[in-house]
Amino acid sequence: MSDKPWRIEPARADDIPSLVALLADLFSIEQDFNPDAERQVRGLSAVLSSPTGCIMVARAAQSRVIAMCSAQLVFSTAEGAPSAWVEDMVVHTEWRGQGVGREVLQAALDWARAQGATRAQLLADVDNHPALAYYQHLGWSETRLIARRLSLALNTTGVS
Repeated sequence: MSDKPWRIEPARADDIPSLVALLADLFSIEQDFNPDAERQVRGLSAVLSSPTGCIMVARAAQSRVIAMCSAQLVFSTAEGAPSAWVEDMVVHTEWRGQGVGREVLQAALDWARAQGATRAQLLADVDNHPALAYYQHLGWSETRLIARRLSLALNTTGVS
């Protein structure tokens, strides 16, 4: 029996409203993303229903979701095996600094390893210095790769 005031487990569909609220906090500090509840509901639902994705949560009293971390598998030609993309790592502000983030992240990594993943990678906002320091503290290495993105959805002007 754990003496911690939280437990780690896979997210459920009825957690989506709580997960959307956590993502709103996360996306409000990331320059590349904006909170959009409708999009977040679609994305979370897709990950929860996918055999190649998981969302781990930390629950406190009354099953309140206080942290989350998602992982999704892609096949890496460099590894010759699945690789996990870690996203949406966020801890409610009241619970930061207590180890809950480390545990929810580790649970997502354990899931990925159990699926055969041999590497994990994540993206963090270059201006989110606390997150960058946190991942470095946990042993994540900086790479020489730079992320780029291209929207494949057309905006209202018809230009992507």
